[in-house]
Amino acid sequence: MPTNGAGEGAGATAGAGAATAAAPAGRLRVRRPWRLAAEASALLVAVVVAFPLYWMVLSAFKPAGEIQSTQARPWTLSPSLDSFRRVFEQQEFGRYFLNSLFVAGSVVLASALIAFLAATAVTRFRFRFRTTLLIMFLVAQMVPIEALTIPLFFLMRDTGQLNTLWSLVLPHIAFSLPFAIWMLRGFVKAVPEALEEAASIDGASRTRFLWQILFPLVFPGLVATSVFSFISTWNDFLFAKSFIISDTSQSTLPMALLVFFKPDENDWGGIMAGSTVMTVPVLVFFVLVQRRLVSGLGGAVKD
Repeated sequence: MPTNGAGEGAGATAGAGAATAAAPAGRLRVRRPWRLAAEASALLVAVVVAFPLYWMVLSAFKPAGEIQSTQARPWTLSPSLDSFRRVFEQQEFGRYFLNSLFVAGSVVLASALIAFLAATAVTRFRFRFRTTLLIMFLVAQMVPIEALTIPLFFLMRDTGQLNTLWSLVLPHIAFSLPFAIWMLRGFVKAVPEALEEAASIDGASRTRFLWQILFPLVFPGLVATSVFSFISTWNDFLFAKSFIISDTSQSTLPMALLVFFKPDENDWGGIMAGSTVMTVPVLVFFVLVQRRLVSGLGGAVKD
């Protein structure tokens, strides 16, 4: 009899274990269609977003006959580099590239430094009109750039900055700062104040805490804001067209594409090849900072 009882107990235990094992399997079978639907939706969105980029690169490699054909095909059997050759043979193309690199790099470095100091000030210090200042940053983001182009033109004219690269650097710094300060404010606020107190007890000055402790902790946020600043500055056409009037040596890459727009017929191969060349530095910059960018968009430091 004890043997039978032990056998029944073992059978019950095995049955319970089988039921427990079957339950997650059943739940997985229920969840799997939803997961597949989510993955399919994500893949569809990725294809829709990437298709214009694919078509741009494809058109850059297509020969002129296929680009002008009335029967568009999403492939080419005879890729050609003629469009890229026309782009790189354009006069002063290298100068335009260096100008864009200088403007974008200056905006990224200056806006990151100023935004870091400003975000630290509005987060760690209490002073009059602090809330008003933050609201002004928010309102500044709501003003369209097109509405300020004409006032900025007169400002650059009166300060003698027209036809210089600084006429592109300064406005982009001003437009990048509100977003950068608001984003970095969350990162600075997430750093515990107890960490600053502990550093002060250990003899660290406020300046040392700022650059050796706080700056590395909010660096992912700086990278995230730098990506947006770099992309918006690198692709800028409005300011470059408005502020660089006569001195073409100060033009940037978006202005170089105007050469391929002709009154009788546009050179779409050159336009697509030039756009592809313009996209490469953005992709390189994104690849270099992608790890920091993911952590920067995902959150800040936890206490």
